Amino acid sequence: MEQLPEQVRDRITQLLEEHPPDLVSDVEFWGAQFDLGLAWVHFPEGKGGLGLEPGLQAEIDRVLEEAGAPSDNRIRNILGWGMGAPVLIAHGTPEQQDRWLRKIFTCEEIWCQLFSEPDAGSDVAALATRAVRDGDEWVVNGQKVWTTLAHEAKWGMLIARTDPDVPKHKGITYFIIDMRQPGVEVKPLRQITGEAEFNEVYFNDARVPDSNRIGAVGDGWRVAIATLMNERVAIGTGTVGPRGSGAIEAAVEAWKAKERNDPAVRDELMSLWVEAEVLRLTNLRARELARAGTPGPEGSTAKIHWAELNKRIYSFAVNLLGGEGMLYPEGYEFRVPDRAGLGRRSTQMSFLRSRANSIEGGTTEILKNVLGERVLGLPGEPRVDKDLPWREIPRG
Repeated sequence: MEQLPEQVRDRITQLLEEHPPDLVSDVEFWGAQFDLGLAWVHFPEGKGGLGLEPGLQAEIDRVLEEAGAPSDNRIRNILGWGMGAPVLIAHGTPEQQDRWLRKIFTCEEIWCQLFSEPDAGSDVAALATRAVRDGDEWVVNGQKVWTTLAHEAKWGMLIARTDPDVPKHKGITYFIIDMRQPGVEVKPLRQITGEAEFNEVYFNDARVPDSNRIGAVGDGWRVAIATLMNERVAIGTGTVGPRGSGAIEAAVEAWKAKERNDPAVRDELMSLWVEAEVLRLTNLRARELARAGTPGPEGSTAKIHWAELNKRIYSFAVNLLGGEGMLYPEGYEFRVPDRAGLGRRSTQMSFLRSRANSIEGGTTEILKNVLGERVLGLPGEPRVDKDLPWREIPRG
């Protein structure tokens, strides 16, 4: 704590004395943390931060967690915390920031992301959901898919086509839509884990006030890119914990439980442990360099490595379990969870859930394209429809 600035130390002390974590609700504690500027310390004052270096947040979080403070708001509202908040800071109006930021941090209002569509997955800009202006409102019709926690969400980050007569990247506008209004229907998508954290969402004349528009009309792609880059940072670096935590912890526990003495298997475990530690340290550095707005390619790098390593670690851990690895402690009964499946589960469930890691937040294949083009400077893939009006692009 000594390495923190005096004003931060004083505010931490005030927070813990006036709102003891063991005596107040999570919402009250998080609200006080936000009001004292200790939520996102690099955000502006009055917006949950103090305008300080982002690297200080990790130490603030560590001190608070050691004092028994609740910290699972990042998982409970990962899309609002990791994507909605930084996008509001970068592209929202002061009124929009005041309206939404605090309740994102306290988890009083869960957020979801409404980007992917059945015919516009990896090519998000090809989306067909329409928003038509009607006075001070927009009328939305269309369908989204793979929407995490849509069943829990109060607000959704929506991109919709507002001008079909310009190229696909230019006719998109970004909105925050009320998920609990008439005209919004959420249908669960059951996964191999038995859970349905993903959903289909249908819009049938759903309305969005123009005051809920983020950025200019037709400039939604720029805001969407900021959202996607923050999503990759949130997934890749947002779950950074202490040394030996996360997926590798499950592998080490499985090793200890089975008392394996096979040198080859031990070497494989140590290789995975070293790789996990290198990734953890890399992600810590990336998180300390983070700024509100549109992050650089470090989020894509972290997300690719995290996804692929997670799958390999849980495959290793399930193999260590032997015949027990074929059992499924949670059972396959249909469940609708209240948070995304990024937290710790049984080894078997984590193995199944990790299959999604290379899809969510941008597929590994797409992220490799991002790194190839934007970091290595390789030629981009041919895009024959780039300059065509969206209305003229052939669709299935």
